[in-house]
Amino acid sequence: MIADEIRENLFKMQDIKYRDFQSKLIPPKTDDDIIGVRTPELRKYAKDLLKREDIGEFLSSLPHKYFDENQLHAFIISGIKDYDRCMEEVCSFLPYVDNWATCDQMSPKVFKKHRPELFKQIKKWIKSKDTYTVRFSVGMLMQHFLDEDFDPKYPDMVSAIRSDEYYINMMTAWYFATALAKQYDAVLPYIEEKKLDKWTHNKAIQKSVESFRITPEQKSYLKTLKY
Repeated sequence: MIADEIRENLFKMQDIKYRDFQSKLIPPKTDDDIIGVRTPELRKYAKDLLKREDIGEFLSSLPHKYFDENQLHAFIISGIKDYDRCMEEVCSFLPYVDNWATCDQMSPKVFKKHRPELFKQIKKWIKSKDTYTVRFSVGMLMQHFLDEDFDPKYPDMVSAIRSDEYYINMMTAWYFATALAKQYDAVLPYIEEKKLDKWTHNKAIQKSVESFRITPEQKSYLKTLKY
């Protein structure tokens, strides 16, 4: 079984100190949930595995036991070049994503060339009840829809989110901080008119003030808009 082979190889790459370090950064993971393979090694291994004809067996062997297996899964998906196949694998995997790191490091390159189709899926994901599906949808809006084809409907979607989940609200704050850096004039009214909940609003301002892409004048004004 390829899944057994992969797990065995991951343990060969294990770094115990790195495992202990990661377990403190990625709640609710513990030492028992993490093998401890460094990210560059996982990325390299994912590239090799993409060439395997039987890699589909690993991708369908969900849920995985270890965090590192989920990370590897995310990196494999990110390298799939066929859009339809990639999207199918993303949709199958998202319900099993249970931490911010796996969510944020899954970034399929092929999505950049298929933004209209991607946006249709984002509209479904953003309404999900799963924390990391919603977080992923906002991350995709931040990554692919804040540049040349920007439209106010995108921040409208994100500002409408209301959640008690820390990892959703933090991604929303990150989105608006990035949006202010890229589309300041268009996005500023969302802050001025306080369209976000209080915590997310203040966190977005904090992250903007910490950004090198926001001018000193903009930072000074944003500080006056805190709750």
